[in-house]
Amino acid sequence: MTACSRCHTVAPTIRGARTHACRVHTRVNAFPAERSHECVRHRQKGVTLIELLIAVMLLSLLSLAIVLTLRVALSAMNKSDSKLMANRRVSSVERILDQQIEGIMPVTADCRARPGTPSTKMMFFQGEPQAMRLASTYSLQQGERGVPMILEFQVIPGEDEQGVRLVLNEHWYTGPRGAGLFCIGEGAGPGGGPPGPLFAPISIGPESFVIADKLAYCNFSFRDPREPPAPPVWVRRWVKPVLPNAIRIDMAPLAPDLGRLQPVTLTIPVHVTRRPMEPYENDN
Repeated sequence: MTACSRCHTVAPTIRGARTHACRVHTRVNAFPAERSHECVRHRQKGVTLIELLIAVMLLSLLSLAIVLTLRVALSAMNKSDSKLMANRRVSSVERILDQQIEGIMPVTADCRARPGTPSTKMMFFQGEPQAMRLASTYSLQQGERGVPMILEFQVIPGEDEQGVRLVLNEHWYTGPRGAGLFCIGEGAGPGGGPPGPLFAPISIGPESFVIADKLAYCNFSFRDPREPPAPPVWVRRWVKPVLPNAIRIDMAPLAPDLGRLQPVTLTIPVHVTRRPMEPYENDN
């Protein structure tokens, strides 16, 4: 029996008092029950400290995984870009050398051993094991549509004396008199070789271009066609008054890498057959 049902059993004289007491008793007993239900609901909606720590830890692990993935992807992309650029550099060097030598010009130079002495007409071409000088219609600065240039190739030691590098100088070709500034006459070659044109040393400066770097070696050689039936031979120093019919550039990388294009030996034919020292009917 509830409190309200017990209120109806008392005498009528005190019914009002008992009923009021019953209401008060019922109200007082109901208030703690409501608070207990609200506390239970608040406990169900809240987050404990352990749950918060677990969430933070999972978020940290997820962020770390994302960072590591991005790092691996960026590293792979950088390696791929570096490999692609190295391959492009090697292929562009081969193309440039091929076009420069194919654009060779059979020109002459008015050489003077000393200022004030009579000039000597000589074919303008220097062929040495570590140096080469020629006139070409193709230049690194202007390409094949530019004016004729004098090209100077020189092999020099590499950075920190590690290997060698091939550098290039370009000068305007202004004619036989201007080309004569680069030669110093005629005489015996180094080591008592056969006589031939002598040229001034090639100067390397800030305006020089590095064509190939980090090479184990780099050498020039020149093919002498000779008269048939003699077979052609390769010589390391060119002294004839005609151009060779091919030029070979021997190169090898200092640190070979099978995963990249490597500098290789280039054999470039010379298609010019004109003899610059012989007069032609159309020469004026």
